Amino acid sequence: MNAPRTGRSVLAVVAHPDDAELAMGMRILEHARAGDRVRVHCLSTGRPGTDDAEVRRAECLAAAKILGTDRYTFSAIPDTRFTDHRGAINAALFDAFADERPDTVYTHYPDDQHLDHAVAGTEATAVAMREAADLIYFRSPYSRDFEPNLVFVGTAELLAAKRKALACFASQAQLDMDVFTGLNTLAHRQHVHHRVVERFPDGAHGTEMFHTARQIVHAARRTVDRPVTDLGRHRPG
Repeated sequence: MNAPRTGRSVLAVVAHPDDAELAMGMRILEHARAGDRVRVHCLSTGRPGTDDAEVRRAECLAAAKILGTDRYTFSAIPDTRFTDHRGAINAALFDAFADERPDTVYTHYPDDQHLDHAVAGTEATAVAMREAADLIYFRSPYSRDFEPNLVFVGTAELLAAKRKALACFASQAQLDMDVFTGLNTLAHRQHVHHRVVERFPDGAHGTEMFHTARQIVHAARRTVDRPVTDLGRHRPG
């Protein structure tokens, strides 16, 4: 049995299977290796009128083993019908957050051409602003006007793990591994000046792009030997 992780609680809220792995597979694995408890909550597992839900669940769980995800949970919101089910999405998210109140939440950037992504990002934001400290958006292939202020630079090992995790989604024929690997490798070029890129360490492979909406940082707690009111008093030698 694996020892319990003692780091931060991280929750990624996504609209569909493979959204988390595609947007932040390397970051998930890095969180896990740092000792953080990582959970992915997927709002939809299948298209209306199909029976592919169990297949897609199994693909998610296979990818989770590769990336070190602690828990992968699901809601039953109909794929491509998120705009009609905002109330159910909101309720599902409050349940997901209450189960283990996360320190950090990742979700879709709300300005997205895919309506499911847009609704998921908007509803997750409404809940996260009440229930979590940090809120970070990831970029999807359909994000609009996305300006990252956090660039995660991976390694060859992390990128290979992400590629392996994405390969678990065999039902998604549109996932061209060579294309997505190339996009990861080049993602920073339009946002990071080449003089900064030149200072990247050897072995830097691939980047994932994020926009931090809120981050709360607490001052270090230090032990004080005596009350603060005594600090300025003269003490006889």
